[in-house]
Amino acid sequence: MSQLLTFTVGSLLDDIARRYPDSEALVYPDLDLRYSYKQFNTICRHVAKGMLKLGIKKGDHVSIWAPNVPEWVILQFATAKIGVVLVTVNTAYKSAELEYILEQSDSTTLFMVKSWKDTDYVATLQAVVPELASSVPGALSCPKLPFLKNVIFIGEGTPDGMLNFDRIAELGNHVSDAELEAVEASVDCNDTINMQYTSGTTGFPKGVMLTSLNLVNNGFQIGECMKFTEKDRLCIPVPFFHCFGSVLAVMASVTHGTAMVPVELFDPLKVLQIVEKERCTALHGVPTMFIAELEQPDFSKFDLSTLRTGIMAGSVCPIEVMKRVVKDMHMTDITSVYGQTESSPGITQSRTDDPVELRVATVGRALPGAEVKIVDIETGASLPPGKQGELCARGYMVMKGYYKMPEETARVIDSDGWLHTGDLAIMDENGYCKITGRIKQMIIRGGENIYPIEIEEFLYTHPKVSDIQVYGVPDKKYGEQVMAAVILKKGMQMTEEEVRDFCRGKIANYKIPKYVKFVESYPMTASGKIQKFRMREMAIKELQLEDVGATV
Repeated sequence: MSQLLTFTVGSLLDDIARRYPDSEALVYPDLDLRYSYKQFNTICRHVAKGMLKLGIKKGDHVSIWAPNVPEWVILQFATAKIGVVLVTVNTAYKSAELEYILEQSDSTTLFMVKSWKDTDYVATLQAVVPELASSVPGALSCPKLPFLKNVIFIGEGTPDGMLNFDRIAELGNHVSDAELEAVEASVDCNDTINMQYTSGTTGFPKGVMLTSLNLVNNGFQIGECMKFTEKDRLCIPVPFFHCFGSVLAVMASVTHGTAMVPVELFDPLKVLQIVEKERCTALHGVPTMFIAELEQPDFSKFDLSTLRTGIMAGSVCPIEVMKRVVKDMHMTDITSVYGQTESSPGITQSRTDDPVELRVATVGRALPGAEVKIVDIETGASLPPGKQGELCARGYMVMKGYYKMPEETARVIDSDGWLHTGDLAIMDENGYCKITGRIKQMIIRGGENIYPIEIEEFLYTHPKVSDIQVYGVPDKKYGEQVMAAVILKKGMQMTEEEVRDFCRGKIANYKIPKYVKFVESYPMTASGKIQKFRMREMAIKELQLEDVGATV
């Protein structure tokens, strides 16, 4: 890898706005909003100045609780310009989770919208902070959240105790360019600039501290793997609060002067409409999003011929789905990325010129500047090509650590700087990695190690199956048994025995699901990660296996 970029997230935008002033930066067709990079940078600078006037200073933690609204992207760069740490709050969080994040992150300010889906954000916050409604805007005093002083409302009709986002922009008129530039010059690329909380698929959320060095370089390398230029246009239906949205999409775009075309709330029809209308060349999504788009009833009516590349990631990419995306969505240069929040997030990525077989069967090879090794899960010894073990990574992209959790940090980053991902993988002699599952999701049946992904990939080939998730449930005799939750294609019917018959003679008997459940959807985090531990918990109750033992 060539020398690392030393831009801060804020100075990066300054540079790109100089290089591509008239290229479109941010487009919301439904809002009739189109910012060039010059205009976008000007707005971000103005909001940054407004925050300074409000008393928000370098090093402060500022939370944002909102879907993919324009203000989200503006704040991503405005906070970075003045060295403020942006704390991203999961859009699906309820009151207890919101309180936890605000308290654990020491946030001084919360930016928020009125509601999202079925959650009234204002009522939720008022339940957490009953003092808000009677407080003077900007002078909140809450004993439970002693750091929290400001609540900034995004949208029309500002609730009591809050300031409106538009007021922040107005306050910017009272701060000079010189004042802003002095603060911006004091920000270092190694400063923490972003805190993302792990999604909680396997435990309590932890605040991952990420720097400009992490985010700018990871975004740049991700964009390079897709061959992004200022002529590309990326449709972004993945949430900004997650690294997929804020780094693999936003930072990959901005480092290359690429246009960002976000979707506020994922809807497969809306995605197809925007791709066609805006002539998008790239599209991101988790596998379930791509499945929903492919199976949208009017899919064949849309002209998606401008699509070229993008990323399918967030969970393991089913081979059959990837093949359909390449063929039916014209995404011949689609890539897959593997990583996690703790690595900014990208560790490996396939390249556009990789053979299709590699792009659908692996998550590519290490990104430039990243080291990858596979280690024995018992001894920690490095394993040769073709052997399965835990994937570990080292390099510029590894987080600073978990906020206020040094012991948790030490559990995942060893003394040599290797991040232990907790994921099982196999790496071939050319460095291409295949993720085979989570260590904690491995099913052990009668002493046999079973990796759910192997069974999932096989069942994806059944013509009636739209999506499949395999996980373990307790069993008195064998310790664990295999269970499959199946989503059928529209109009299809299937029996449990049909699933098992399809497996017989094609995969080992001990891998054939003992239990089969047909479902309409899976429990998910808001970022699109399927929560297998929730599915396991539900199955234990439904199958009355509580006494067998729920812990593995």
